Amino acid sequence: MEVITTHINADFDTIASMMAARKLYPDAVLVLPGSKEETVKGFLLQSALYSLEMKKLREIDLDKVTRLIFVDIRNASRIGPFRDLIGKPGVDVHVYDHHPEEDADIRGSLEVIKKVGSTTTILVEILKEKNIPITPDEATVMMLGIYEDTGSLSFPSTTVEDYLAAAHLRACGANLGSVSDILAKDFTAEQISLLYDLIQASKAYTVHGVEVIIAEARREEYVGDLAVLVHKLRDMEAVSVLFAICQMGDRAVLVARSRKPEVDVGAVMREFGGGGHHYAASATVKDATIFQIREKILNVLAEKVIPRRTAADLMASPVRHATVENTMTDIHYLLTRYNINAVPVFKNSEAVGIITRQVVEKALFHGLGNESVEDYMNTDFDTIGPGEGIERVQEIIIGKNQRLIPVVSDGQVTGVITRTAFLRFLHDVRDVVHPGPEEDIPAEGILTRRKVIHNLMRELLPDRVFNLLAAAGEVAERIGMKAYVVGGFVRDLVMRNHNLDVDIVLEGDGIAFSEAFSQEYPCRVRPHHKFGTAVLVFPDGYKVDVATARVEYYQEPAALPTVEYSSLKLDLYRRDFTINTLAVRLNPGVFGELIDFFGAQRDIKERVLRILHSLSFVEDPSRILRATRFERRFGFAIGRHTQNLIRNAVRLDLIGRLPKPRLFNELELILMEEEPVGILKRLADFHIGPSLHPKITLDKAQIALLEETSEILVWFSLLFLEEKVERWAVLFLSLLNPLSPEEAKKFSSALGVGRRVRDWVRIAKDDAADITSRLLSARVVSRKFIYDCLSPLPNEVILYLMAKAKSNDIKRYISLFFTQLKYVRPVISGKDLKDLGYPPGPLFKQILDEVLERKFVGELRTKADEMSFVLTHFLKP
Repeated sequence: MEVITTHINADFDTIASMMAARKLYPDAVLVLPGSKEETVKGFLLQSALYSLEMKKLREIDLDKVTRLIFVDIRNASRIGPFRDLIGKPGVDVHVYDHHPEEDADIRGSLEVIKKVGSTTTILVEILKEKNIPITPDEATVMMLGIYEDTGSLSFPSTTVEDYLAAAHLRACGANLGSVSDILAKDFTAEQISLLYDLIQASKAYTVHGVEVIIAEARREEYVGDLAVLVHKLRDMEAVSVLFAICQMGDRAVLVARSRKPEVDVGAVMREFGGGGHHYAASATVKDATIFQIREKILNVLAEKVIPRRTAADLMASPVRHATVENTMTDIHYLLTRYNINAVPVFKNSEAVGIITRQVVEKALFHGLGNESVEDYMNTDFDTIGPGEGIERVQEIIIGKNQRLIPVVSDGQVTGVITRTAFLRFLHDVRDVVHPGPEEDIPAEGILTRRKVIHNLMRELLPDRVFNLLAAAGEVAERIGMKAYVVGGFVRDLVMRNHNLDVDIVLEGDGIAFSEAFSQEYPCRVRPHHKFGTAVLVFPDGYKVDVATARVEYYQEPAALPTVEYSSLKLDLYRRDFTINTLAVRLNPGVFGELIDFFGAQRDIKERVLRILHSLSFVEDPSRILRATRFERRFGFAIGRHTQNLIRNAVRLDLIGRLPKPRLFNELELILMEEEPVGILKRLADFHIGPSLHPKITLDKAQIALLEETSEILVWFSLLFLEEKVERWAVLFLSLLNPLSPEEAKKFSSALGVGRRVRDWVRIAKDDAADITSRLLSARVVSRKFIYDCLSPLPNEVILYLMAKAKSNDIKRYISLFFTQLKYVRPVISGKDLKDLGYPPGPLFKQILDEVLERKFVGELRTKADEMSFVLTHFLKP
């Protein structure tokens, strides 16, 4: 059996090529290995005139296939189950394709590969040569294939052969009106909405002198024909290079178009497992955020679009280096941690040698791990300036066999060039067309629009805070640093929420900045040299946190991070969620300019909470608790991909690996929120409860108790406006309700809970049940009895008892205690009793208790009533 097949996600060129191939192989069966694009699907369903006898894959017995004819594809990764037949004895393979060559290409006994705009063109040429007739209907379908892949013969990839093939089809009766109608299919409301979002979220980046537009959008459900929308966007905006990233559900769909010869979008998409042509390509990516995809696109472009050949283009920075004080064991750890094979060795900030992994590993093999690197480093090496040509790099790496070259500018090592980076450069420049030197611009990502929120800051911030930020920018400018206000402060500013917790980040030395600031403005500095941070403390107690821009890495999941100095962008990338990555420039001239590297403004507008990268919860599982807290506080929704990552982290029990005090810190913040029970319900949705403690399942009964506790706290706060109570602690006691007394005390101790709350846990677990039992078993429950039972207890424990009580009598007793008994006191005092002639001693307590009991029942109202009662009921000794 002969089978004509193609790639998954078939388009019109695919269908047309299969129809044309059928005329060359009349006995062959047509089989699609996967899905069809939405426009193609609609065409096949609605146009009976052009119907093809397509077989479904499940209808084919693969064991009976003797020949496979592939059209519009030769990449084995995109042909579905048919890849299992490649290389099988007895199966002949023919290939007709116009795509660029790739490593995974299929090889056949017959290969017809041409660099034309459409595979249909190749097959139409063969049909014309063989004088095989083509009906008008067939010609119309084939014209569809050519027109779609060449943009109606307008794409730069269109060749003379495409025009000649189209002319032949027109001569055969192809209906151009039908072709136009089919390709100009009206957009659905969902597609128009998506197109609008792509236009609004388009940003321009200049990569080595070439402007690249990246458009981004998100949809919870799949929207078809993204390629058509991207084509429309490119034409509407007159874009030369366009990448569209659309997050749909748990995956991202990428579509790319290029009119510039120096930008091979097919090569970029192949980095994501996709494919296509130099001018049009696509890919589908799972388990990656839009930010990660965007950054990878820009990084790949920076490698594929190479306008200059200087050392600066190849060097890596900042420089990972060793010092002469390091041992060989230290160097091995450094190389392993950063996954590199060589580092320069510094002495007093100067490169004095180079050490390679091979030397280090041999030293360790011979037991020299504790020896100094200074004894084994290579001190015979060359350096290079950032502006020197690639020829000099080649001379050093190849001619002198030097594995790594330090790049030195003004006596400082500003970067390094590795052998791997040089070889990759040589590989990439083979097929890349370079613009002239006049187009040479250093690679940089830029936002299309500068957004300045100076007026918003002036409107919402107190004068004191506004002036403080302006002063910080002026000080930073004077000492040659860049200052930014970052994080939650900026997020809440953009969202118009009140927040005066200022965090300033310096690209420079945060402590040096703080000391300079304190010289000009009245405040004292509390430095933390280990982390490069400081706190500015003003005379009235107001505090401002100052930090040096830094990057964190985690030696193992859930561990505390290790901190290193870095740039603002990397500093923001270490943060938990995109909405917390906004920054505002403070230096004069750019004061108030908003910086948004990671799409925070879009996520705030869409009210979606997203992490920055897929290992975020692995590195710090406490972010899971924070996600549920922010979701409820801001009325956001956790993004679908982020939810999937939370479930995976819970499955791995990463929260259980957190140090208990860190866990409690997040738990306490949750319980202090305005709607903590809603957050706890969300934790229940993710089955996070058992990660806190095996008995905290957050099932219906536990949630019901927490809801009752919350309602009682509302009742108490409305009734007693002046009475202070630790609301979070009452909820904490209810959260521990399923635990036994010993488990609760042990758990609260492990969490690092404060002594006072630990005492409340002990009282609630050891004494509460006893008190409840006394109240329920007493034959007569007087007001004085209620008072005596409850008055020794903290308010927090009493409210917890009220919430968990199943007896309405207990709830009534506690309500009576708070509303009528708790604040009743005798007016007379011990001094009054002494003045009446009663000697101090046990009699005082007896008298005062009796007075109190009579006050509870309303018999004594004034001090005179109390004095009279004492004189008439208690004899003087």
